[in-house]
Amino acid sequence: MVKRLPPLNPLRAFEATARHGSLTKAASELNVTHGAVSHQIKALEQSLGVKLFERSGQRVKLTPHGAELLPAVSTAFDGIAAATQRLTRPASSGALSVSCVPALLLLWMTPRLGSFTAQYPDIQLTLIPSNDPRDIRAPHIDVCVHYGNGGWADCWMRKWSGLELFPVVSPSLINNRPIRSVRDLADHVFLHGDDGREWHTWLAAADALDLERGRRHHLGDARMATEAAVHGHGVALGDSVTASALLARGMLIAPFSLSVPAVDDFYIVCRNEMRATPIVQIFMDWIFAEKEQDDARAHAPAGGRATGRRKRTKPGVSGGSSTP
Repeated sequence: MVKRLPPLNPLRAFEATARHGSLTKAASELNVTHGAVSHQIKALEQSLGVKLFERSGQRVKLTPHGAELLPAVSTAFDGIAAATQRLTRPASSGALSVSCVPALLLLWMTPRLGSFTAQYPDIQLTLIPSNDPRDIRAPHIDVCVHYGNGGWADCWMRKWSGLELFPVVSPSLINNRPIRSVRDLADHVFLHGDDGREWHTWLAAADALDLERGRRHHLGDARMATEAAVHGHGVALGDSVTASALLARGMLIAPFSLSVPAVDDFYIVCRNEMRATPIVQIFMDWIFAEKEQDDARAHAPAGGRATGRRKRTKPGVSGGSSTP
């Protein structure tokens, strides 16, 4: 069905006149004569079959019909102006809102903000710690960096990184209570970032499901579990992405070489219409480039020898879902 719309120029004359309450001021804004504005409004009134203004001397006042039409016309012109501004502004400037997994935001992205700002000083970031799938369609969020199985529907997504899980502990705690074998974990507090399934996965890979586990804390997400480990409150499951900097700085130690694949992966996700937005594309290019640099450093030889963590494929146990 074809939508019947009034002509554009009369609508512009109507909106400007309603905003100013004056034909003269509207004519000045539109750079036309007073008579031209009056003619456009009369043409619009004839087209619609209603009266839009009551005239009183030099002033004009909206009729009920005019008052009903004005909000829709103003919103439409504002939307056109905003879209035009987005199209004409430089691609490397503006505001960008990013929803990111809390652990990744705190431990990986925040330390790299200087890199982003140095390259794109005119982009203003709003960073939201969240892994809520509703963020993908939230109008105030432009792009998400989320942890999951990639099952989000009706959106654009691309896998950013997988991750490996392994125990981490603070140097002070391991010095006071050594961990020389998996069995020594029984003397420590287990820190969970999920419901316990990912520890179950790692212990299965270590052939230690029979390990007696006593004290444990459930911290709600991997960020809190990792922070608790840094403060010496127990042993957490770190991951190869968010814990790497803490390990490099000596704030955490990985007492075992064994790691297991996490159940899910990190994805870049956004609404389909945001995919081609220049500022969103800039962020995507940056975050993938940063990850490539991390991977290159991780695989670089150390002291003349390549180093690596012993990995196992996912054991045949029930997997879990946690939020890093």
